[in-house]
Amino acid sequence: MASKSVELALECKRQSESCLYTSTSLFIWLRFLRTMKILFIVCPLVFGSIASWQVLRTSHLPHITGLTSAAAFLAGLLPTIYAALKFGDSLEECKRLAGEFKNLQDRFRQAALVSSRKPFAEFEHDTELLMARLEKARSDSYTAQSGVSAVRRRRSKRVTTISTSALRRLILLPHR
Repeated sequence: MASKSVELALECKRQSESCLYTSTSLFIWLRFLRTMKILFIVCPLVFGSIASWQVLRTSHLPHITGLTSAAAFLAGLLPTIYAALKFGDSLEECKRLAGEFKNLQDRFRQAALVSSRKPFAEFEHDTELLMARLEKARSDSYTAQSGVSAVRRRRSKRVTTISTSALRRLILLPHR
């Protein structure tokens, strides 16, 4: 029976690490989406201000006239691009899933360290509930952009995880 608990605890540890990598990627992507949202709000305001600035509008220099025309064009174009890319929808979904994967990371870690000390049937039940939540989170098939992976790997290496041998020793200790 102990070997089943050890194997299930190791699987919980693996799922915790998987959720760590996924949540880190999603949080990095979420930061990018929030930055894009701010830029797509502020830039049209700045371009609109430049285009409507009276000093520039009354100028007869061709370069200044071109600048104000380009600024007016960008002030109108950027909100359309933002709406077409649906960054707002993506931002909400990313925020929800990043939080869910971070929560699952902690829950799987707790299952590996705490629930594994319970009788196997209870431990298995706890794990099945977590796996159902994980499957629901994964069913959205939301992915961060590929450039996020390198940053995620650097950040995830800093997180301390319990070693497999330490987990085996912990589970094989007598139950209290």
